[in-house]
Amino acid sequence: MNRIPGAVLTVSDRASAGAYPDRSGPLAVSLLAAHGIDATLAVVPDEPTAIRRGIRSAIKHGARVVITTGGTGIGPRDVTPQVTTELLSLPLPGVVDEIRRRGAEQVPTAVISRAEAGIVTSTKRPSAFVVNAPGSTGGVRDTIAVVGPLVAHIVDQLDGGDHNP
Repeated sequence: MNRIPGAVLTVSDRASAGAYPDRSGPLAVSLLAAHGIDATLAVVPDEPTAIRRGIRSAIKHGARVVITTGGTGIGPRDVTPQVTTELLSLPLPGVVDEIRRRGAEQVPTAVISRAEAGIVTSTKRPSAFVVNAPGSTGGVRDTIAVVGPLVAHIVDQLDGGDHNP
């Protein structure tokens, strides 16, 4: 089986400044590996320009799936969903609906995540699947549990594959 190139982008002011270690990003990389995805890891502050640049750079360097962690809440610096929405050509709301549903089974506040998911298309490179995960390790686990089994099929579809998994 061919490995799928991916990227994890941790969005955190404190982790990007070195104020505390990033736990969610490395966990996402590890969990994605179990689904056949080789992901790089980058950490950026909660700044729209940095988030946009991080997602675009990952896709430019070949990532077919990009998972962001952090910035999905309702705090004033939580801007990851807005930036992601700007980049999406095709939203996939069912993906984040399922992530929130799974999360709410353990943590009721999971339903206030504003995460987005969808496809970013480009005329210069293959399309990519982008998903926002909460910054908590539990949120990352829920996200990868939902998207991990879907990634190979999504990438196949983006490359013109048949609709049957």
